[in-house]
Amino acid sequence: MANVASVGDARVGPMTGEEKKVIFASSLGTVFEWYDFYLYGSLATYIGATFFSQYPETTRNIFALLAFAAGFLVRPFGALVFGRLGDLVGRKYTFLITILIMGLSTFLVGILPGAASIGIAAPIILVALRLLQGLALGGEYGGAATYVAEHAPHGRRGFFTSWIQTTATLGLFLSLLIILFVQSMLGAADFAAWGWRIPFLVSVVLLGVSVWIRLKMNESPAFQKMKAEGKGSKAPLTEAFGQWRNAKVALLALFGAVMGQAVVWYCGQFYALFFLQNILKVDAQSTNLMVAASLLLGTGFFVFFGWLSDKIGRKPIIMAGLLLAMVTYFPLFKALTNFANPALAEAQATIRATVTAAPGDCKFQFNPTGTAKFTTSCDIATSFLTKNSVPYDVVSGAAGSAATVKIADDTITSYDAAAAGDKAKAMNGAFEKGINIALRDAGYPLVRGAAKVPESKLDAFIAANPELALNADALRAGQKETVPASKLVTDKLLTADEAKGVTDMAVYTVANAGAFTMVADPARLNWVGVVAVLTVLVIYVTMVYGPIAALLVELFPTRIRYTGMSLPYHIGNGWFGGLLPATAFAMSAFKGDIYYGLWYPIIFAGITLVIGMIFLPETKDRDIRTMD
Repeated sequence: MANVASVGDARVGPMTGEEKKVIFASSLGTVFEWYDFYLYGSLATYIGATFFSQYPETTRNIFALLAFAAGFLVRPFGALVFGRLGDLVGRKYTFLITILIMGLSTFLVGILPGAASIGIAAPIILVALRLLQGLALGGEYGGAATYVAEHAPHGRRGFFTSWIQTTATLGLFLSLLIILFVQSMLGAADFAAWGWRIPFLVSVVLLGVSVWIRLKMNESPAFQKMKAEGKGSKAPLTEAFGQWRNAKVALLALFGAVMGQAVVWYCGQFYALFFLQNILKVDAQSTNLMVAASLLLGTGFFVFFGWLSDKIGRKPIIMAGLLLAMVTYFPLFKALTNFANPALAEAQATIRATVTAAPGDCKFQFNPTGTAKFTTSCDIATSFLTKNSVPYDVVSGAAGSAATVKIADDTITSYDAAAAGDKAKAMNGAFEKGINIALRDAGYPLVRGAAKVPESKLDAFIAANPELALNADALRAGQKETVPASKLVTDKLLTADEAKGVTDMAVYTVANAGAFTMVADPARLNWVGVVAVLTVLVIYVTMVYGPIAALLVELFPTRIRYTGMSLPYHIGNGWFGGLLPATAFAMSAFKGDIYYGLWYPIIFAGITLVIGMIFLPETKDRDIRTMD
């Protein structure tokens, strides 16, 4: 590699062709791996319907999210497996293996038959592929960052490795674009039936290009030098984490840098998307477009802050990003509410619910996997209010009494699901309907859809909805459609017993009588304001994430670098970052405040800020090719 700068070279001119190829090869592969990983999260609903079709919709979505979470949880183990391999046999071949595993696993998801075809084997194979993807991603980042840093001229590692830092954002951006394109080409029905597989299948093209480029690359100079001098580690795991002098560096990297970086990153990109879609009720397509726009505007700052870290240091930029996030998250997310759903912001400012519950009836609803069931009357009430973005206060009631919810002048009584037994479904419907009507009357942006009512249930429906003031004769004299009884069962308008002996039945469509939905009015959605706030959040991400690869590489000696940097990175991002949405939701549900969950990233960013400021060394001037 004659064109690669020698040790100690602080050249400031343009990158050589060889250096560009190193960065492009590493970045392209990592973009591709993140693209694969994000596809699953974006398409979890369709995957659940295909591979867990034997279960009810709620259960299948839970299983789909569990399979997604499995990929995050195994990332640190991938860091151990592939980090050790990278320190033993080389950077190039190890992260060539990781991209092959990731790419083939992703492609196989696209062609894997569903549960309707191969039964229980479908979800088992799917979970196995997700575990392989998580393992591969655990090894990919450390390999790419180490490979680029060890090729970079001294004094330019922050700039060179910052290109790797753009890859997670670009991978998310690419996955959103391809999903939106395929959806627009096929339409909702075909996309749900089979079109969701196309983004997975397209990945094979990216895989081929990435493998072809990486095969042409040489091993990193630092690794070659270490091997030539016989200074390689024979037991990277033991040396990295079994010896205190190295283990304490890994702990410092985790708690003094990566933990805070992870929560700021996940809050700025993933929780912001979750907040817009699930808390502020902005439709999915608009949310994806606004997030994509902010990523497009903000991604260049990864490179800027990487370059700046070569001038002023890694530590000042990362710590400044943590501090800015801590002091501005609350006003920024409140601004997001005002821009995205002003009607909700106005309602929240004037109406708070009051939940009166027996002592001990309210639990902390931590549910990272989506499988926990909260059945007390208070938990049912507070969970429903939180999902509908309604602020509330909890006050103590009489022991043994069911929780009640007061909204303006209306009081609605909750129920205990465990005690309700077979009546739970009906009681839940009545409770949610009562809450929704009270919220709508109080000014919350709720709309009520149309209801389809079979002839045999029309009179009961009218009696159950007196607020609608429906007239049975007028409805029967109006428009109706005749529907086969089998379709009514499929659409869950009739049970199988109710359809017995019936061939066809008239069905009436009753406007404004169906399910309630909290909405963000598209006419009042301030696109410029939302994108501006999202872009600021992305810039915070670039501050903490842009220089982190160079920092981690510079903390560890060459002989254990791949292993040493990979584990704290993936524990921080896979666990502290990955648990952010579930924990933030649980905190908001506990407090009755949609913003309360922001204390999760703020607290962990603050811990990292304190530890980092006191103990984290500045590393930008270290010569990593002489570190053994």
